Amino acid sequence: MHIDQQWRHVGVERRAVADLLDGLSDDQWHAPSLCSRWEVADVAAHLAMLPRPPSVRELVVRGLRARGSFHRLNEQAAKDFARHGRAQLVSWIREDADSRRIPAVTNAENVLFDLLVHTQDIAVPLGIEHVPDRTATAAAADRVWTMGWPFRARRRLRGLRLVADDVKWSVGAGEEVSGSVLSLLLLLTGRNAALPELHGPGTDRLATVLRS
Repeated sequence: MHIDQQWRHVGVERRAVADLLDGLSDDQWHAPSLCSRWEVADVAAHLAMLPRPPSVRELVVRGLRARGSFHRLNEQAAKDFARHGRAQLVSWIREDADSRRIPAVTNAENVLFDLLVHTQDIAVPLGIEHVPDRTATAAAADRVWTMGWPFRARRRLRGLRLVADDVKWSVGAGEEVSGSVLSLLLLLTGRNAALPELHGPGTDRLATVLRS
């Protein structure tokens, strides 16, 4: 997918998640997301923060606080940013919907899959259905499959062939696991909430892989 198409999809999905967040109750805003130890508010803060990257000095300070752990740094940064409150975070997500500002360590491909997955981190546990563009989701799944760290999906799901049943997309080799491309994207990024949506002869093997 061309970079301009990726950014167009980013703009669409940022506006969609802003609308979703606007409609939440206070209890939903503070409900657990699919991300361990992250509330919905923290995920929203992460999405609002991305087009507003911190200075080098802030990154260094955060890195020291996180003792060099990327995941700890990410979590602390999101929770700190969440203190701006829902109205401000939603406003920033809308304001920056078409922004291409990103931290120097990432790119448009990563922004797209990150946005698609984190929107589901918010929607799924709240029982809200949001189905993004399938072509964009397939592009995001391709990116996660090929990128290695941090998901290492190709190694983790070795021996399985993943096949989308709603768009032309497949990866891997072995016993087949099928489902929507969105469910497969969640699987690739370690979200086990997608498992009930998957089917095929490889599901038993998949369950074993995920328990190991």
